[in-house]
Amino acid sequence: MATENSHSVLERLKRFAGRLEMETYALYLAYKDPRVPWIARVFTALVVAHTLSPIDTIPDFIPVLGYLDDLIITPLGIYLALKMIPEQVMVEARQKAAAAQQQGKIHSRGGIVIVVLTWMVGLVILGAVIYKIINR
Repeated sequence: MATENSHSVLERLKRFAGRLEMETYALYLAYKDPRVPWIARVFTALVVAHTLSPIDTIPDFIPVLGYLDDLIITPLGIYLALKMIPEQVMVEARQKAAAAQQQGKIHSRGGIVIVVLTWMVGLVILGAVIYKIINR
């Protein structure tokens, strides 16, 4: 019985991950649409890059904060991006994403660049703050 429950939970998680992956890819397709306002384009591009990146903004080994990224920031970003994009654009993007998912074409390299740049900017800011503190 426990094995059946663990298999059903695992299957539900796999289906959820597949839907999340497709929805993220649909956002990727939608943000390029000219009907999407520029602020929504910028926000959605950042959300998609962050979500599809294999590098976490906050590494999971950092207690509590590491999982905050995966459990709160990513879903919240996706939710907000979906609210900013016109519904018709998302309907069309979801259709294209479903076709791409069936062909196995969903992936992103841009996410890695965004995360690395975010860390670099953070380190530069931290360095500047430390420099100012030392040179008072």
